[in-house]
Amino acid sequence: MGKGDKKSRRGKITIGSYGVRRPKRKSAPFKASEAPVIAEPVAVKVAEAPIAPESKKKTARKPAKAKASEA
Repeated sequence: MGKGDKKSRRGKITIGSYGVRRPKRKSAPFKASEAPVIAEPVAVKVAEAPIAPESKKKTARKPAKAKASEA
């Protein structure tokens, strides 16, 4: 009886389960704050992407030449 036993407390701790031998702790009930805090919206400035000059744009590829052995 020990770490591998599903019915013992130590076994439940090792396995990570709960039951009669190891009951879950009850959490405190949720209490809402008396005055809700309303945050003001923050203006976000979006930076514009730089425009690439036309000389750096890729051109269309030329069709490949047919090999002479295939003709």
